[in-house]
Amino acid sequence: MLRWIFLSASHGAMLAIGFALGIYFLPILTAPEGPDEAMLADSAETALYTADFSRDLEGSDFLHWGEGTVSISAERITHQGKLAPGPDYKLYLVPEFVETEAQFEAARDRAVRVSDIKTFDGFLIDVPPSVDVEAYTTVVVWCESFGEFITAARYR
Repeated sequence: MLRWIFLSASHGAMLAIGFALGIYFLPILTAPEGPDEAMLADSAETALYTADFSRDLEGSDFLHWGEGTVSISAERITHQGKLAPGPDYKLYLVPEFVETEAQFEAARDRAVRVSDIKTFDGFLIDVPPSVDVEAYTTVVVWCESFGEFITAARYR
Protein backbone atom coordinates (compact mmCIF):
# COMPACT_ATOMS: atom_id res chain seq x y z
CA MET A 1 0.00 0.00 0.00
CA LEU A 2 2.81 2.39 0.93
CA ARG A 3 4.48 1.60 -2.39
CA TRP A 4 1.36 2.72 -4.33
CA ILE A 5 1.16 5.95 -2.35
CA PHE A 6 4.82 6.68 -3.09
CA LEU A 7 4.45 5.84 -6.79
CA SER A 8 1.33 8.00 -7.11
CA ALA A 9 3.01 10.93 -5.37
CA SER A 10 6.23 10.69 -7.40
CA HIS A 11 4.38 10.34 -10.72
CA GLY A 12 2.07 13.22 -9.79
CA ALA A 13 5.08 15.39 -8.96
CA MET A 14 6.76 14.55 -12.28
CA LEU A 15 3.52 15.34 -14.12
CA ALA A 16 3.31 18.74 -12.38
CA ILE A 17 6.96 19.52 -13.16
CA GLY A 18 6.50 18.51 -16.81
CA PHE A 19 3.40 20.69 -17.10
CA ALA A 20 5.23 23.70 -15.58
CA LEU A 21 8.19 23.21 -17.92
CA GLY A 22 5.80 22.97 -20.86
CA ILE A 23 4.20 26.30 -19.94
CA TYR A 24 7.66 27.88 -19.68
CA PHE A 25 9.15 26.42 -22.89
CA LEU A 26 6.13 26.56 -25.20
CA PRO A 27 6.41 30.34 -25.83
CA ILE A 28 10.11 29.90 -26.60
CA LEU A 29 9.47 27.10 -29.07
CA THR A 30 6.54 28.81 -30.81
CA ALA A 31 7.84 32.41 -30.81
CA PRO A 32 8.22 33.95 -34.25
CA GLU A 33 11.62 35.23 -35.26
CA GLY A 34 12.18 38.79 -34.08
CA PRO A 35 12.96 41.73 -36.34
CA ASP A 36 16.55 41.93 -37.56
CA GLU A 37 19.03 44.36 -35.99
CA ALA A 38 19.06 46.71 -39.00
CA MET A 39 15.29 47.10 -38.86
CA LEU A 40 15.39 47.76 -35.11
CA ALA A 41 18.21 50.29 -35.50
CA ASP A 42 16.38 52.13 -38.30
CA SER A 43 13.23 52.34 -36.23
CA ALA A 44 15.12 53.53 -33.13
CA GLU A 45 16.66 56.44 -35.07
CA THR A 46 13.29 58.18 -35.37
CA ALA A 47 12.46 57.87 -31.66
CA LEU A 48 11.35 60.81 -29.58
CA TYR A 49 12.45 59.06 -26.37
CA THR A 50 14.75 56.25 -25.30
CA ALA A 51 15.00 54.38 -22.03
CA ASP A 52 16.54 51.19 -20.71
CA PHE A 53 14.94 48.02 -19.43
CA SER A 54 16.93 46.75 -16.46
CA ARG A 55 17.09 43.39 -14.69
CA ASP A 56 17.57 45.23 -11.38
CA LEU A 57 14.00 46.40 -10.87
CA GLU A 58 12.29 45.52 -7.61
CA GLY A 59 9.58 43.44 -9.32
CA SER A 60 11.92 41.58 -11.67
CA ASP A 61 13.52 38.25 -10.76
CA PHE A 62 15.45 35.44 -12.46
CA LEU A 63 12.38 34.31 -14.44
CA HIS A 64 10.80 37.74 -15.10
CA TRP A 65 13.15 40.35 -16.53
CA GLY A 66 14.02 42.49 -19.49
CA GLU A 67 17.17 44.26 -20.60
CA GLY A 68 18.12 46.55 -23.44
CA THR A 69 17.03 49.84 -24.95
CA VAL A 70 13.46 50.77 -25.71
CA SER A 71 12.81 53.60 -28.19
CA ILE A 72 9.47 55.37 -28.34
CA SER A 73 8.05 57.48 -31.15
CA ALA A 74 4.47 58.53 -31.86
CA GLU A 75 4.16 55.68 -34.38
CA ARG A 76 6.36 52.89 -33.04
CA ILE A 77 7.93 51.32 -29.95
CA THR A 78 11.19 49.47 -30.57
CA HIS A 79 13.09 47.23 -28.17
CA GLN A 80 16.70 46.25 -28.80
CA GLY A 81 17.58 43.66 -26.19
CA LYS A 82 16.14 40.58 -24.54
CA LEU A 83 13.11 39.61 -22.49
CA ALA A 84 12.80 36.52 -20.33
CA PRO A 85 10.57 34.20 -22.36
CA GLY A 86 7.04 33.68 -21.18
CA PRO A 87 3.43 33.45 -22.28
CA ASP A 88 1.00 36.24 -23.06
CA TYR A 89 3.24 39.30 -22.74
CA LYS A 90 1.58 42.68 -23.24
CA LEU A 91 3.10 46.13 -23.70
CA TYR A 92 1.51 48.92 -21.67
CA LEU A 93 2.11 52.65 -21.33
CA VAL A 94 1.63 54.03 -17.82
CA PRO A 95 1.53 57.67 -16.62
CA GLU A 96 3.97 57.04 -13.74
CA PHE A 97 6.95 54.78 -13.17
CA VAL A 98 6.10 51.35 -11.76
CA GLU A 99 8.46 48.50 -10.94
CA THR A 100 6.34 45.94 -9.09
CA GLU A 101 3.13 43.99 -9.65
CA ALA A 102 1.32 45.94 -6.93
CA GLN A 103 2.35 49.31 -8.40
CA PHE A 104 1.24 48.27 -11.87
CA GLU A 105 -2.10 46.93 -10.62
CA ALA A 106 -2.67 50.25 -8.79
CA ALA A 107 -1.95 52.22 -12.00
CA ARG A 108 -3.65 49.82 -14.40
CA ASP A 109 -6.86 51.85 -14.76
CA ARG A 110 -4.75 54.77 -16.04
CA ALA A 111 -2.60 52.57 -18.32
CA VAL A 112 -3.16 51.80 -21.97
CA ARG A 113 -2.41 48.44 -23.55
CA VAL A 114 -0.50 49.01 -26.77
CA SER A 115 0.02 45.51 -28.12
CA ASP A 116 0.93 41.87 -27.59
CA ILE A 117 4.63 40.99 -27.50
CA LYS A 118 5.44 37.80 -29.40
CA THR A 119 9.26 37.92 -29.62
CA PHE A 120 11.89 37.85 -26.89
CA ASP A 121 14.97 39.11 -28.80
CA GLY A 122 13.75 42.60 -29.55
CA PHE A 123 10.42 43.79 -30.85
CA LEU A 124 8.94 46.41 -33.14
CA ILE A 125 5.40 47.46 -32.26
CA ASP A 126 3.17 49.95 -34.04
CA VAL A 127 1.47 52.42 -31.70
CA PRO A 128 -2.26 52.62 -32.43
CA PRO A 129 -3.36 56.07 -33.69
CA SER A 130 -5.62 56.43 -30.63
CA VAL A 131 -2.62 56.28 -28.23
CA ASP A 132 -0.73 59.48 -27.40
CA VAL A 133 2.73 58.49 -26.09
CA GLU A 134 3.10 62.04 -24.68
CA ALA A 135 0.35 61.30 -22.16
CA TYR A 136 2.49 58.60 -20.50
CA THR A 137 5.95 58.32 -18.97
CA THR A 138 6.68 54.62 -18.69
CA VAL A 139 6.60 51.52 -20.86
CA VAL A 140 5.78 48.24 -19.06
CA VAL A 141 6.00 44.59 -20.13
CA TRP A 142 3.40 42.52 -18.28
CA CYS A 143 2.49 38.83 -18.38
CA GLU A 144 -1.30 38.87 -18.61
CA SER A 145 -1.85 35.14 -18.01
CA PHE A 146 -0.06 35.01 -14.68
CA GLY A 147 -0.30 38.66 -13.55
CA GLU A 148 3.49 38.95 -13.48
CA PHE A 149 5.53 42.12 -13.79
CA ILE A 150 8.35 41.57 -16.28
CA THR A 151 10.10 44.94 -16.71
CA ALA A 152 9.56 48.69 -17.13
CA ALA A 153 11.43 51.78 -18.29
CA ARG A 154 10.69 55.45 -17.70
CA TYR A 155 11.06 57.28 -21.01
CA ARG A 156 10.20 60.81 -19.85
